[in-house]
Formats: sequence, structure tokens, C-alpha cells
Amino acid sequence: MSKQDLINQFLTFLSVDSVLFESEDLRPYECDGLSAYRQMPMVAVLPRTEEEIIKILQICYSTQTPVVARGAGTGLSGGALPISSGVLLSLARLKRILEIDPIVRIARVQPGVRNLAISQAAEPFGLYYAPDPSSQIACTIGGNVAENSGGVHCLKYGLTVHNILKLNVLTIEGDILEIGSEALDSPGYNLLALMTGSEGMLGIVTEVTVKLIPKPEKAQLVMAAFDDVQKAGDAVAQVISAGIIPAGMEMMDKITIHAVEDFLHAGYDLDAEAILLCEADGTHEEVEAEINKINTIMQQSGAIKISTSRDENERLRFWAGRKAAFPAAGRVSPDYYCMDGTIPRKHLAQILQGIESLSTEFGLRCMNVFHAGDGNLHPLILYDANQPGELAKTEVFGARILEMCIEVGGTITGEHGVGIEKIDQMCLQFKDKERDLFHQIKAAFDPPKLLNPGKAIPSLHRCAELGGMHIHQGKDKFPAIPRF
Repeated sequence: MSKQDLINQFLTFLSVDSVLFESEDLRPYECDGLSAYRQMPMVAVLPRTEEEIIKILQICYSTQTPVVARGAGTGLSGGALPISSGVLLSLARLKRILEIDPIVRIARVQPGVRNLAISQAAEPFGLYYAPDPSSQIACTIGGNVAENSGGVHCLKYGLTVHNILKLNVLTIEGDILEIGSEALDSPGYNLLALMTGSEGMLGIVTEVTVKLIPKPEKAQLVMAAFDDVQKAGDAVAQVISAGIIPAGMEMMDKITIHAVEDFLHAGYDLDAEAILLCEADGTHEEVEAEINKINTIMQQSGAIKISTSRDENERLRFWAGRKAAFPAAGRVSPDYYCMDGTIPRKHLAQILQGIESLSTEFGLRCMNVFHAGDGNLHPLILYDANQPGELAKTEVFGARILEMCIEVGGTITGEHGVGIEKIDQMCLQFKDKERDLFHQIKAAFDPPKLLNPGKAIPSLHRCAELGGMHIHQGKDKFPAIPRF
């Protein structure tokens, strides 16, 4: 079917402003937050209802047209990168909060609802939605489900998969699936967990039922500065081994501290080699006891300065600095490449030292900010895309970081997903039989392989080409994204 015929079919049930096909209209959809790679879709559609999405999918299925779903476009792995011969399906207009039940403590929402908007709507009932990615002011719950997003409070309260109960999902044929339930358990396989983090490759989420939890009576934060990264890493291990599960525990290195402080003036110690943010929440008595223990551990671990938030405004200011790390990076470098790997906590110092060595080797600065409590690293490699060869060099740098994560028993992603960014590293993370099983699962949900093709799971042929060598090629697969 020609592009014009496809457009004409969409226009039989979608409004004119819901079908975009001119270059200037498609430009905002050419990439997600990983802006180093761009691809214009053939057509972008912006439905308003589930019924319209069903019709869109039925047309794409009958014409064998690839479909890439998109939320707010804040993803950082190229998971929402369009296909040049395909349809970009935006879910941004499905942004209704359908129900908040303060008794059962759930919210039913459409996929285009912003993460933060859920907590704002639940606030009058003394409730909130726990996962809080740094992009929560903009990112949508549908995208959070696709990437299994976390946030600074995921250590205590879990990732998206731990905070949702039920999904309404559409297959590529347009059939409606109800996965999970409002009960504590459901019979059969745990398809809810399978769908969460599937990066839009198995189905299109049209409704999400999330858990809401009571806002704690009190939250307080300890900010500890260290003159050595190893000491900060040891402090993380000591907090966990003491039986404390902080509401959040984050770390930043020196270059990040300076970038953030210059941007936001959060009150960080500019002499520190590393800063650790550790929060306790709960009843007043619980928080007081936990904060005292945390302060003692920080002192024993060699902190050179310890500050405890005196009120809610100061607590939020300390957190604001951490959440502003990405925009702060944009102020000190023309471009940055945000990595996302996860390692066992005991290897934090080792990996940071390895990243520092790589920074020297490649001649590129790297800001390190991460969820220290669960070992989820977010190195921000600073580069200039206008300098010939710098992007390719940055890709190799990033690949080496991910290889180090695998070598110490970690993984290549913690919450950003694989997308196109890490697809080659999947060849190192998993064996042939494991990847073959992934392809079988994909085929069970999406037999024609039309949903977000070429993402997350490399072809067996691609991995055979790469063999066991280090993945240093960069994105030579572009602009033609391979099919399975």
C-alpha cells in the first residue's frame, strides 16, 4: 500500500490534525531522548481513543506496516525511534485519569498520563505513586511500563513492575488483552511482568492500573560529602548491611557536583570527590531512629561533611540537585550520551575507577550520577557532535562501560531499556539459546513482527557476525533498522 493510500485510510476515522505526514510536522517525532540517532517516520498518528488505536493497528496489520508506539519521547535508549517505512503511534492524547479509588488505593489511567500527574491527583487522599524517574514531570505512565522505569525511590518502593496491578493491551491484530488484576495474584504465567519492560514490542498499552501508597508522615535526607569515591561506595554497603532500606540513596561524583551546583545552587560541597544522598521516610519515630543510624555510618565511613535536611524545603532542594543532573550536563557540554548499566553494589568504586580510566583513554569527560542503593549507574559521556568522529568515539566509550558492568556480574540496563542503543551488547549479555527464546516470545505476541521491529533483541545473525569480540562498532545498522 502506498503512503497516500495509508493516509487516506487513517483519515476515514481520524481528524485531519491526527494524521501527520509533512516533513515539518514529523520532525518532532524523529527521535526520543537519545537524540544522536534520528529517523523520520512515514506517517505519525495521534489517536484520542482506544477504538481509534484498534482501527490503526488493524490497518497496519492488514498492510504489513511497522508500528512504533511513543509516549512523551523522554526515553534514552532510542526505543521510540521511528521506522522510515512505518507508522509512529503517539499515545500522548490518551491522558485521562479514569479512576482514583482511595479505599483500595489504586488509580486507573490512560497511557499518556504523566507520571507526576498521578501523584498530584492522589494527593488530596494522602496517597501517591512511588516510582519517580527524573523525567517524571514529563514522562508518561505508558512509557514507564514499556521501559520498567524506576527513579530515586526505587530502592525501597520498587520499579514500575512492582507498582502496577493490571494492563489493558492491544495486540498488533487489534485484539484487547487484560493482563493482571486488582487482586494480589492471578492464575497462569506472570504476563504482567513480561509486558512491563517489553519496550513496545509485544503490544500497545491503553490502560494502566497502578498501586497508590500513603504519603509518609515524615521524610528526611542526609547529604554526606566524601574526599574519596571508595569511601562513599563503602558507606553505601554499610547502610545496606546495617539492615536499613533507605527511601532513596544516590551518589554523584565531583564533575557532576560542580555542574549541578553551578546550575541549581543546591548547597553541595564543591570540595567533595563524591556526595551521597540518603533519605529515610516513615513515622516520625522511625525516621528519627533511621537518620541517627545513617549519620553514624557516614561518620564511620569517613565523610568530611554531613548535612541533614532541617525542613521539607531543604530536603526538596537537595533532591532537586540530583534530579537536575541531566539538564546540568547540557549546560557544560554541547552533547551528552547517557548510559544505563547496573552492577552489584560492592563493585561501585571499581567501576567508577574504570570509567575514569576510560575517560582518560578516550579524552572525553564523564559525569557519574547513579542510584547507589541498587547499583544503577548513569554515566553521562560529554562530547561534541559537531567534531568529526566524537560520536563514534563516545559510542565505543559507552560500550566499554557496559562491558565492564557485565564483567562484574551486572547488566546492560537498569531502567532505560535496550532500544537501539544497547542492542549489540545483548549479544554479550545473553547466550544464543536465551536470545532465541526472546524471539519466540516476540513471535507469540506479534507473529508478523510489526511492533517496534529491530529494537531490544538482536538477530541471531547479528550476534554471529559480532562473535565474542567487544562491541565497538557504533550504530552501523542505521538508517535501515533490521527485521527479526
